[in-house]
Amino acid sequence: MKGRMENFKYNISEILELPKDVVMDLPKIVVVGNIQVNISNHKGIVEYTQETLRVNSSIGLIKICGTNLELKTILSEEIIVKGNIEKIEIYS
Repeated sequence: MKGRMENFKYNISEILELPKDVVMDLPKIVVVGNIQVNISNHKGIVEYTQETLRVNSSIGLIKICGTNLELKTILSEEIIVKGNIEKIEIYS
């Protein structure tokens, strides 16, 4: 049932030319070089240190690794982290 609903949402977003991240409740990750990551449509922070940020999302955990990581913005719809970004992993 879930697969059919996701397929339906995908088709609707294609037909109406709507953003898939909004229609399908997907996170949107924007990487600016190796100095900043913006995550929209998240489900909350699981872990935060200067070397690791783990964020919950509808597709699983998003893990950002680096050095001198600093949360610049924490909103219900967006997180912005700055620092020396070394790696981004997604665990479903």
